Amino acid sequence: MPSNKPNQKPYYITTPIYYVNDRPHIGHCYTTLIADVAARAQRLIGRDVFFLTGTDEHAEKVSKTAAENGKTPYEWATINAERFKEAFAFMNFSNDDFVRTTEDRHKIKAVQYIQQLLDQGDIELGDYEGWYDPSQEEYLTEMVAKENDFKSPVTGKPLEKRVEQNYFFKLEKYEGSLREQIESGEIRVLPEARKNEVLGRLKQGLRHVPVSRKIKEGDADWGISMPGDDQHRIYVWIEALCNYLTIVDNDERKEYWQGEVVHLMAKDIIWFHAIVWPAMLKALKKPAPKTVYAHAYWIAEGQKMSKSLGNFIEIDQLQAYAEKYSLDAVRWFLTTQGPLGANDADFAHARFIEVYNADLANSIGNSTSRVGNMFNKYFDGQVKGTCNGQFGFPDGSSLQTALIALENAGKKADDPDRTFKLAEFAGQAVDNAVCALETVDLSTMLDEGRSIVRHVDEFISYSAPFTLAKQLETLDDGEHALSSILYSCAEALRIASLLLYPAMPEKMAELWRNWNCNHLIDPNDPNSGFVAPLSELAKWGGEYGLKPGQAIVKGEALFMRADAKEPAPGSEQTA
Repeated sequence: MPSNKPNQKPYYITTPIYYVNDRPHIGHCYTTLIADVAARAQRLIGRDVFFLTGTDEHAEKVSKTAAENGKTPYEWATINAERFKEAFAFMNFSNDDFVRTTEDRHKIKAVQYIQQLLDQGDIELGDYEGWYDPSQEEYLTEMVAKENDFKSPVTGKPLEKRVEQNYFFKLEKYEGSLREQIESGEIRVLPEARKNEVLGRLKQGLRHVPVSRKIKEGDADWGISMPGDDQHRIYVWIEALCNYLTIVDNDERKEYWQGEVVHLMAKDIIWFHAIVWPAMLKALKKPAPKTVYAHAYWIAEGQKMSKSLGNFIEIDQLQAYAEKYSLDAVRWFLTTQGPLGANDADFAHARFIEVYNADLANSIGNSTSRVGNMFNKYFDGQVKGTCNGQFGFPDGSSLQTALIALENAGKKADDPDRTFKLAEFAGQAVDNAVCALETVDLSTMLDEGRSIVRHVDEFISYSAPFTLAKQLETLDDGEHALSSILYSCAEALRIASLLLYPAMPEKMAELWRNWNCNHLIDPNDPNSGFVAPLSELAKWGGEYGLKPGQAIVKGEALFMRADAKEPAPGSEQTA
């Protein structure tokens, strides 16, 4: 099991750079969201983080689609690159940079890498005869082509038999070192099923891979020329992989590649990231990425998404859900219910409502609202005193008074020997969350936050502070007991909110504004950065904990319960 001591090496997380021949959809937003949540979580624990995303613009189909739309390739790429930037801004992604492969800062470095590989003899000119997937702009082996009935494994469109001259990278030269790195975990391929898949394919042996395409008559002048050969363009996939290095290969950012590098992508492009790219890096004498994480796909209402079915979940639909339920609710659903593991996930409206009500409205929203309301009702909206968060019977603690109140009200507790150690429980949840980050296990990290909320709800049900409040005049220690119970609930929820923040930065900042936790982060700017690492922020009653006299404003409920009978936002249905 990973250590719960946070890794403090610089953390560099990337998404694939996205084709610009069309507008962004749920797939693009999901991968980038996962990177965003991971980046925010790593910043929270105190690491120096660099988060990169961007667009891949030199594909053949970009020039073809541009011509169909009466645009030059660069004009068309710019239109769609802006669409990606707008979509990512809407999703509140905290990327530190956005690369376009048409930028000189990328092109100049990419050519230098290819030149180095040419000079070393790792790339040579040769003839290619084999299968090409034009829909993905990918060369496929004979075995992969046969396994997929000579159709694209991704789109199902027919493959092309190509005979052409290309420059090739000698991938097979690095087969042994790649196998050793992946088997040993030096390159961590996640989830485990993907590692097994990559190792299984490695057993079939490696061969040269094309790194260029020869310009044909009628082709648009689009792409980066091979060094010293204007008749060839660098193959878009090889050039695109270089972006991860080109953007940090400078004096200001070079420490990120020396830290922990994490590449996120969908499962269809794992081969390029787990095999081709690490081999190129080996040849360039650069460290390999620490983690290559390939998630599964989204489906829609039980069906595979496809353009022919017209059921792709576009950015418009995500915006409609955000307008109805809040952006953070959309971010929560995608992060916790998405295909981060080996299996595909279903974006179904009924499931969205179920998760929204269970996780957000009835849990996080309801718990913070109840506690804020009780502070407002019983203590004029102020923290009365602190507490160590430990309650038990019959040890003379404040919970004993609460249980006496329950007995006086005729509601004797089923388990009078129950103990609650909220501070200890919250501390363990924080440790577990930090461990989960080591393997990009964001669902577990977020559920540790929710586990604290569930524990608080259970504690409220057991101690019944609302019943205790009715009997304060008859109990010597009643006010202290009530104050201790409410403080412990609020302090536990404050710690939970830190773990929930990476997925729901706006809503947690709203809670911090209501509870005057202005010392954690600038609550008016949830992306401003934390004032201290999680280990200090989450200390029970510590420097950043709730203090006597601190105002607790009830505020609006963070999440209102949703009606399952209402139609999906953005749909043509009527209620």
